[in-house]
Amino acid sequence: MRILVTGGAGFIGSHVVDRYVQLGHEVTVIDNLTTGRRENLNPEARFVELDITDEAGVRAAFESLRPEVVNHHAAQIDVRRGVADPAYDADINIIGGIRVIQAALAVGVRKFIYASTGGAVYGNPEYLPCDEQHPVRPISPYGISKHTLEHYLELHALLDDLDYTTLRYANVFGPRQNPKGEAGVNAIFTGLMLRGETPTIFGNGDKTRDYVFVSDVAEANVLALDRGRGETLNIGTGIETTDQEVFDAIAQAVGFSGRANYSAERKGEVRRIALSCNRARDVLGWSPQVGFREGVARTVAHVRAEMAGRGQ
Repeated sequence: MRILVTGGAGFIGSHVVDRYVQLGHEVTVIDNLTTGRRENLNPEARFVELDITDEAGVRAAFESLRPEVVNHHAAQIDVRRGVADPAYDADINIIGGIRVIQAALAVGVRKFIYASTGGAVYGNPEYLPCDEQHPVRPISPYGISKHTLEHYLELHALLDDLDYTTLRYANVFGPRQNPKGEAGVNAIFTGLMLRGETPTIFGNGDKTRDYVFVSDVAEANVLALDRGRGETLNIGTGIETTDQEVFDAIAQAVGFSGRANYSAERKGEVRRIALSCNRARDVLGWSPQVGFREGVARTVAHVRAEMAGRGQ
């Protein structure tokens, strides 16, 4: 089938593109390469360099490509930048997202898959792991903007019978991760330790996240092609991992013997989060396959090979 992936040169989007191409689909990537990387592009996918805030460009691209499925990963992903400039965050994640939805409706797309965030929409949780019934109380502009587009999809399902699936990701990690945004701690720590530098933990190390490996996330996007109509689903492991545990796991994989630096916690970040994926298991038949330490080992091996290729 013809699939258009926005943000398909980015960390998660490029892995999704690879799986779609591997399965024989005709894939087009739209990306403005602000955070995406040209080297992430699958050579068998068509590439259109385009910003989703370009209304005329998005409309023209959809009319030319006429995709059957849209997978929307393009976004402003940096929690700190969203706090500093919420209008910029909203322009991309809300206005840009609306333009993508409208263009999809105009060409009769049969399925819309949306990459949302479970790590930011629930805010500081009332209970863990959070399921999809947990109150949505984001404490950052990023969480607000990502959740807002979920409502537009629900609206167009009502008004236009749009078939959509929203995937609320936990903190995704793995090869190709950009060391920006809240989930970038694995990429940041790995790069620093491999260069013999000391990472900084913000807080005392007890803040937790739910880390899900990128290949598992890509598989959820494959399953959502034909399942999950009108569903909003958490994609996570249900396991809390502390910042200190992240540091220790990467240090062990790298062979780094130093101790972390510690600094003050940052605004707009939740202290603890983990996502229940029971609903995704029941609806999509999905469950995580790669454990955290295995994922760290794979990521370290990838970054080490990249650095060796650059002569670092």
